[in-house]
Amino acid sequence: MKIDAHHHLFDFAKDSYDWIEGAAMAPIKRDFTMTDLREAIQNTGITNTILVHATGTHQETHDMLDLAATDEMVVAVVGWLDVQSIDSISVCDQYLQHSAANYLKGIRDIAQDNPNPNYLATTQAIKTVQAIGERGLVYEILTKTPELKAALELVHACPDMQFVLDHISKPYIAKEEFEPWKSLIAELAQFPNVACKISGLVTEAKWKSWKVSDFTPYTDHIIESFSPERLMYGSDWPVALLGAENYSEVFSLAESVTSQLSNAEKEAFWCSNARRIYQITNL
Repeated sequence: MKIDAHHHLFDFAKDSYDWIEGAAMAPIKRDFTMTDLREAIQNTGITNTILVHATGTHQETHDMLDLAATDEMVVAVVGWLDVQSIDSISVCDQYLQHSAANYLKGIRDIAQDNPNPNYLATTQAIKTVQAIGERGLVYEILTKTPELKAALELVHACPDMQFVLDHISKPYIAKEEFEPWKSLIAELAQFPNVACKISGLVTEAKWKSWKVSDFTPYTDHIIESFSPERLMYGSDWPVALLGAENYSEVFSLAESVTSQLSNAEKEAFWCSNARRIYQITNL
């Protein structure tokens, strides 16, 4: 059993993807369905997935829950909330009234590239995330290096809930830049309630011209900092197609950067950590 802990689906007839603009984004400016995903993962051994929002709309979260209720491959959903909105908890409670609310395992907001790098550490954001944790949900941290200090403040303020860092916080791999990302990651990993997805790597490297060795200094630091007990695989498909030819290339990269793990650690990385962290009981 292998779980892809981070993928998206696109339906341009239903949703607006404002971030998919320009010629560089053309490879992913189309619908991507579960049928496409099933074709993409052939020969990888992926058996189940966690579906993550791709827009900033509440309706998308309801639609993802509808899909999870009918597609046995999707075992968890990570929905969207605006953590700066005082109304977000009432919206979250509406999610939890959905007939397939048992699939809602996490919530995320988009802090990366926010004009306010302190976005996640405001009084309202902390209050919202604390309430998310009180409802037994994971909060996913989507940051780049400039927002990591605020993420540290948020985690410090929420010691009794589970966090997951997406995409190893998107270090500037193409520029071969390590600091202050490296030090901030080491600090964040000291909190035992923070896990991390090894995902979203290729889009932070030189698209189409990267090699595995470009990533290993970053992933080795992640593995050392978080330990294999708090790491998960995520494809970030189909966004990853901006920097990879296909799903298999992303999957093989993850295999390569975790090749030093023991068999038990690999099983945790590919499956059991996701099951535990997201409290997935339907497998």
